[in-house]
Amino acid sequence: MKAHLFVTCLVDQFFPEVGIDLVKCLRLAGVEVHFLTGQTCCGQPAFNNGFWREARSLAKRFIYLFEKADLIVIPSGSCASMVKVFYPVLFKDDPILLARAQALSQKVYEFSEFLVKLLGIETVASKYTGKITYHDSCHLLRELKIYEEPRKLLKAVKGVELVEMENSEACCGFGGIFSIKNSDISAAILQEKIDRIRATDAKVVVANDVGCLMHIAGGLSRQNLTIKTRHIAQILAAD
Repeated sequence: MKAHLFVTCLVDQFFPEVGIDLVKCLRLAGVEVHFLTGQTCCGQPAFNNGFWREARSLAKRFIYLFEKADLIVIPSGSCASMVKVFYPVLFKDDPILLARAQALSQKVYEFSEFLVKLLGIETVASKYTGKITYHDSCHLLRELKIYEEPRKLLKAVKGVELVEMENSEACCGFGGIFSIKNSDISAAILQEKIDRIRATDAKVVVANDVGCLMHIAGGLSRQNLTIKTRHIAQILAAD
């Protein structure tokens, strides 16, 4: 099976190790991974902040680059949602681009969804000893309806003890620019998330979006807590 990886801005700029582990996981699953070096932002930050003209420009480029791909794997629920759910919204008044966006959306998979739903993976060869908890990122859960897939994969990792936190589906307070424009509200939401993470006694909190993990990691660091943050690909690639 061949698949193109859309690595996302945050992975590219801040968490390249996640991209490396993504490729490792996909190759171990027998996937021939392709990477288009000309890829850029999907347009989500502009779209979320009302700059739809700029978002359309980036979305057009994404469609142009990826529409010939058989499958597209994205390690982020928010970016995958942008392409699958919100590109059709962006181009609702342009029949040609709307049709292209809708066709493209059928080939886009979030990483854990791709492994479980498309490849049918239920067992993994990775090992990661310790107690972990899982955070459901907003777009992954609410827009893509992905809940069981990451949990199935994490429970299959040898040595992992998955402890569910209370209200795991509650927002971490990031929301991109929301955390800057509404920093006090964001910080209060984050504190609730950190309290629930600590209550599990887990040493690691896992999510499918590095945006959430970056936000949570910042809060943990400021409180001098030793709990680590990991993208799910980092757990699945561990040996």
